[in-house]
Amino acid sequence: MSGICAGRVVIVTGAGGGLGAAHARTLAEEGAAVLVNDIDVAAAQAVVGDIESRGGRAVVNESDITNYESSGQAIQQALDTFGDLHGVVNNAGNNRDRMFASLSEADWDAVISVHLKGHFCLASHAVQYWRHEAKKGRAVTGRLVNTTSGAGLQGSIGQSNYAAAKAGIAALTLNQAAELGRYGVTANAICPVARTGMTTAVPEMAARMAAPEDDSFDHFAPENVASVVAWLCSEHSQHVTGKIVEAEGGRIAIADGWRSTEGVDRGARWAPADVADAFDALLRSETPPQKVWGS
Repeated sequence: MSGICAGRVVIVTGAGGGLGAAHARTLAEEGAAVLVNDIDVAAAQAVVGDIESRGGRAVVNESDITNYESSGQAIQQALDTFGDLHGVVNNAGNNRDRMFASLSEADWDAVISVHLKGHFCLASHAVQYWRHEAKKGRAVTGRLVNTTSGAGLQGSIGQSNYAAAKAGIAALTLNQAAELGRYGVTANAICPVARTGMTTAVPEMAARMAAPEDDSFDHFAPENVASVVAWLCSEHSQHVTGKIVEAEGGRIAIADGWRSTEGVDRGARWAPADVADAFDALLRSETPPQKVWGS
């Protein structure tokens, strides 16, 4: 199949449904061979079957992205099946929503493991492969596309574990971009708003994100986000790295990260009682941050 990803090989995690399935289908439509990773093998096989019925190339991958050794097997499957690897789309996720005072250790570990460790495991093996290829003199065009969230960028009431994981992913993306460019690898994170199993689990969200009953634009269709992901996986995006890309409906934006302000400097130690004067000045001149979701 022709398209902007023709000839490229991409792994998509959590690709049995929702955003991951949309990413996998769109990448295949754009010519990529796709490893469809999911713990729900039947769902992954359904996505593979759909891609193949349209003339695309795809295989199921059952690797546990929270297990380092198992994640390495996904990279090897891509190489054995399609002969190369060009991109990893870290999409798989879960949630265990609780107010912080009620959050258990198990709730914390489950979310951090799937989101943050899951982003590390697969990318680590992919990067080692790309670094090896680059050191052999091969021109590498590797792509890491991570998945963060507005919860990670500004916080979200009742989702401390999820917000912390997603904030970690955003910071991880910046580090990856700074370190991996020397090997021909870009790293960006998508911040999506779309209709998925996670977002529609809440009845109010499900109603707000419902598909239109007529032929009007489906603002919350996951395919809207998948178009951006496919471009980020293509060779055309080589000049874009270290970006947090917001995608919702027809809108694409880059999230502006933490930046230091001019501050207040007295050139000497502040006495504890005088720190209040500094904060009065700082708060008068600050640009208010976006509100925490749900506040």
